[in-house]
Amino acid sequence: MQLESKKFLEDIRLAAANIKNFVFDIDYDNYNKSAMIQSAVERQFEIIGEALNRLSKIDPETLSKINNYQRIISFRNILIHAYDIIESMVVWDIIQDDLPELYNTVQKLLRE
Repeated sequence: MQLESKKFLEDIRLAAANIKNFVFDIDYDNYNKSAMIQSAVERQFEIIGEALNRLSKIDPETLSKINNYQRIISFRNILIHAYDIIESMVVWDIIQDDLPELYNTVQKLLRE
């Protein structure tokens, strides 16, 4: 794996870890009430999507090992360009349902 690919994977790992830390020990109601936490989480998802987008240009083979990478990149685009239609429950569900798998996959790829 290229060094630049590892850099992008590390950016994804760090952003995912940040999200996990931002929402640690809070429930949806507290997340929904906090514009600061929502903004912080959305920014980290933007970083994840952009890192995957950049990875797609230099290392499609590694990218193909990440499930739903197209959806993650699309989610980043929505966060950036359609910020006014973001629903906090959707973001919360992604944190709960999809982020752990992405984090684990990236951890595994970094160990290879």
